[in-house]
Amino acid sequence: MGDQTGRDSSADTIGRTVLVTGATGYIGGRLVPRLLDAGHRVKVLVRSPDKIAGVPWFDDVEVVRSCLDDAAALEDALAGVDVLYCLVHSMAAGTGFEAKEKSMAELVAGAAAAAGVQRVVYLGGLHPRTTELSTHMRSREAVGDVFLAGPVDAIVFQAGVVIGSGSASFEMIRHLSETLPVMPAPSWVRNRIEAIAVRDVLHYLVAAASLDERLNRTFDIGSRDVLSYAGMMKEYAAEAGLPRRLVLALPVPAPRLAGLWVALVTPIPLSMSVPLVQSLQHDAVSAEHDVDSYMGQPDGGLTGYRRAVALALGKERDGQVETTWAKAGADADPLPSDPEWAGHKVFVDERTFNGDVDPGHVWTVIEGIGGKNGWYSLPLAWSVRGWLDKLSGGAGLLRGRRHPHRLAVGEVVDWWRVERIERGRLLRLRAEMRAPGRAWLELSVEPDGAGSRYRQRAIFFPKGLSGRLYWLAVLPFHSLIFPAMSRNITAAARKIASVKESGVEQCGDNETQPTT
Repeated sequence: MGDQTGRDSSADTIGRTVLVTGATGYIGGRLVPRLLDAGHRVKVLVRSPDKIAGVPWFDDVEVVRSCLDDAAALEDALAGVDVLYCLVHSMAAGTGFEAKEKSMAELVAGAAAAAGVQRVVYLGGLHPRTTELSTHMRSREAVGDVFLAGPVDAIVFQAGVVIGSGSASFEMIRHLSETLPVMPAPSWVRNRIEAIAVRDVLHYLVAAASLDERLNRTFDIGSRDVLSYAGMMKEYAAEAGLPRRLVLALPVPAPRLAGLWVALVTPIPLSMSVPLVQSLQHDAVSAEHDVDSYMGQPDGGLTGYRRAVALALGKERDGQVETTWAKAGADADPLPSDPEWAGHKVFVDERTFNGDVDPGHVWTVIEGIGGKNGWYSLPLAWSVRGWLDKLSGGAGLLRGRRHPHRLAVGEVVDWWRVERIERGRLLRLRAEMRAPGRAWLELSVEPDGAGSRYRQRAIFFPKGLSGRLYWLAVLPFHSLIFPAMSRNITAAARKIASVKESGVEQCGDNETQPTT
């Protein structure tokens, strides 16, 4: 349906009006800011705007509250739109699923034509041309076919496993690899997979908005780096610093049973794990590379699988510590709209304590924690853990701290190091003890009426199965140490307040620690 000759993408025009559906999803939420950076005017159509209220680009787009099965509202939203991105694909199953997806695509195609849209862009799945597909892969192919046969020119990208933190396909690889050192698996783990980094997917999606030619076709997109699914898990483990993983391919496909197993051993829900596994029943390798002639490769070339994993793990961030709850990037960090199971497996032990003491006095205790002042709960337990760490080659509790009252980013506090400090409000310590994972302790205080609310969080990113078992092993100690710690820090703050009220100045260390 149009001239398909190649061209230099550097001559692309910009400044078009685009509508993104699926902006609350993984790809859509990362595409929007890149379209804005490219100079386009962006509208987003979402069913629940509150899901994207926390994203940094929220005020830079026009938000339309609607859904794709409302033809009149959709046509209104498409008024003045040049390019429509259709990035909505349900993972739900059940009777009539395929027919509903196809019917919705037909409605969207009709509304786009009625509104004078110039191009529809759709992201489908990479699959062999002559293979019986799973229900979900067949549905995605059918939706792409609807757009290609419709009255508006369409570019249908076909991608395999997308590698980036928050991508459901990548999260399955991450959680399986980290949880299971030995994995009995169905025969499909030997299938050939060509993954693609999320940044490369976004490159092609953005480029599609600016192409001047009339195009109506599919493009296979991938990294050109082909591995078996078992090989992908092994390469993930190597990049993540895990021991070598053993994947045992059994001579049965068992997609439904495998989907149930994935749901049991990972945080991915059953409603998603089953279709994900079913989509792996066939090879997913590019059959053509025509996209290079039309849009060019990303700056620096395509991202290989191993580097895509490194980016997803946040290993190329100028030496920053990986704190997924505090950042929001394309490769490594969940956006506010990403599901809870996206990103690292995170264990959190959180305690709060409300008291009648001034927040400033609580902060004095927080900033003076560790060293001679101790940890405000069961000193013997802390000492034993410190000696165990020392015997295993760790830092132990003997390093102390530089100053008894003041801390700065980068300073040592026993086996911790100050990662962040907001004086008067928050202290985050990163653990340097020996453990099968990475740990933080976060202490904070805020005003609460005439008193204060003290909050502490122990945060742990487990490494493999040993990390998960370690967390379970220390939970009984946490239940003893952390409640007492929150109470005693507030009690120590109250003692400081009484000393100051009596007009007596303290000297030396903050010797206000209760002994139990």
